[in-house]
Amino acid sequence: MRQLPFAYAFRNLGRSHVRLAALLFGSVVVVLLVVASVGFVRGMQKALTSATSLHTNVILLGAGSEESLERSQIDANIDGIVAASIAGLRSEGGVTFVSPEIHMALPVRLSADDPVERQAVLRGVQPVAFLVHPEVEIVEGREPRPGEEELLVGSLAATRLGVSPERLRVGERLYFDHREWTIVGRFAAPQTVMDAEIWLPLTDLQIASRRERSLSCVVISLDGARFSDVDLFAKSRLDLELSAMLERDYYASIAQFYRPVRIMVLVTAVLIGAGGVLGGLNTMYASFASRVREVGMLQTLGFRPGAIVLNLTEESLFAGAAGAVLGVFLGLVLLDGLAVRFSMGAFTLSVDAPTLLLGLLAGLGVGLLGAVPPAVRCLRLPITHALKAF
Repeated sequence: MRQLPFAYAFRNLGRSHVRLAALLFGSVVVVLLVVASVGFVRGMQKALTSATSLHTNVILLGAGSEESLERSQIDANIDGIVAASIAGLRSEGGVTFVSPEIHMALPVRLSADDPVERQAVLRGVQPVAFLVHPEVEIVEGREPRPGEEELLVGSLAATRLGVSPERLRVGERLYFDHREWTIVGRFAAPQTVMDAEIWLPLTDLQIASRRERSLSCVVISLDGARFSDVDLFAKSRLDLELSAMLERDYYASIAQFYRPVRIMVLVTAVLIGAGGVLGGLNTMYASFASRVREVGMLQTLGFRPGAIVLNLTEESLFAGAAGAVLGVFLGLVLLDGLAVRFSMGAFTLSVDAPTLLLGLLAGLGVGLLGAVPPAVRCLRLPITHALKAF
């Protein structure tokens, strides 16, 4: 079968600048939508499953509160009992990696006169928390000191509060528990939920939350010990009412809880993407309707319908590919790292290699689906009718 040269399809793209712009716009919109939705899903998934530390961490929390650390309450002295009872915990320089913590969501204000209360995720910690959570790195300032009403804010804490990052610079203040607290440092914990938290000394949060005699959890890092050892301790000490979970399992359960949200995002993207594809089909139908005579002439010159469909598909695929490349470039520049709030804090859109690949495939799909149906429709007309078309 004699084929039409690719140069013929390429030159046809420049015959109508409006048609070319419409094809590119449709492809770019669909690609951006796919990149945004997949980046949203992957960003949330990474934030909820990447908080596994460089070492194996186990969370000891209240029995019956396995689905939420904020609801958990355990005795305030459990960290000492755990350190003395379980052999094989990680330690360095005489410091055992046992971190007592309080996790709370409390309303904070930007100042005492601010009428707007913003929900913040607070974590009360001791210095050992930076050993147990090595992914947390102080990038500016220093860690807060107990009794000084000082805070350490994460890189995405401003997004969680809905304020500009400049508002949470070192030296700025936040107001809660009828007191002003000074921000003395900033930390980064990329692709974890901790990145949107505000950390403060454990004793200060105990006083602010009226929880002097309780903790939310104790996070420990294992060395020679295994999870079964910790689990056996929790089950044998019925008086402490503890439950043991691997840290990665806890966040995996939270990720499973948000699975319907991710599905809803993807379904919405598919529906809107389908609308973009239909718009592309309408554009192609309109552009090919004015080329019916051209198609009839090509058949008169001896080109088979398959060769004509292939050439028109090459034309549409080239435009779709150009739009896809432009779309993934814009997605990488505009969407990668874009912060999004959700109930547990905030996360960033993850425009990684799989996301870009899906975006490119979506753009090529728009080009393919936008060319074949209208081309087949044009070829159904008898040659004599096609040559008379206007």
